[in-house]
Amino acid sequence: MNTFYLLQQAAQPGFGGFQFIFLGLMILVFWLFFIRPQAKRAKTQKEFIDNLGKGEKVVTIAGIHATINKVNEDGTLQIETSPGSYLKIEKSSISMDWTQALNKPAATEKK
Repeated sequence: MNTFYLLQQAAQPGFGGFQFIFLGLMILVFWLFFIRPQAKRAKTQKEFIDNLGKGEKVVTIAGIHATINKVNEDGTLQIETSPGSYLKIEKSSISMDWTQALNKPAATEKK
């Protein structure tokens, strides 16, 4: 009975190559639409955080608007929320999108 089962499998048309091509195309589409854009965004976020400097106006992910007073060596920032009020926060807590939106109107007003 096992011999008959093996012969039936061998006699089926070969869709194995098509299945591997389909699987490869699915992986390619997944990479193009999900992995690549996320990696690009992570790289942009890292560059943004690395380029933060004193005097820049920023917005944290909690929505706090502040100005960078000092960039510390341990990966933190000292920000001034209002005159004389300082907070120590992690660099990663700065929102790239909100900070760019905050600084965009200022850049267009100068032109």
